[in-house]
Amino acid sequence: MNPADLEGLMAKAKEAQARMAELQRELALRRVEGSAGGGMVTVVATGEMRILEIRIEPSLLASGDRDMLQDLTAAAVNAALTNAQSVSFP
Repeated sequence: MNPADLEGLMAKAKEAQARMAELQRELALRRVEGSAGGGMVTVVATGEMRILEIRIEPSLLASGDRDMLQDLTAAAVNAALTNAQSVSFP
C-alpha cells in the first residue's frame, strides 16, 4: 500500500469516527416511550437505552396492588427499551 492510499484510508477512518460520535449524540437526544396497562405506567427512555422517567397513574398507586404495579412497570420499561432499540436515523 502506498503512502497516498494509507493517507486516504486514515482520512476515511477519521470521517467514520466523527459520524459515529454524531450518531451517539443524536441517540442521547432521542426520547422514546413505552407504556403498559392502558397507559397506567409510562416509561421514557433515550435512544441510548437510559431510563429517564417513570410515570404511574395515581389510581394504580392507590389500589395498593404491588404485584400489578411491579408487572406493569417491568412491561413498560421493556416496551420503552424495545422502542429505543428501534430508533432510526433519517
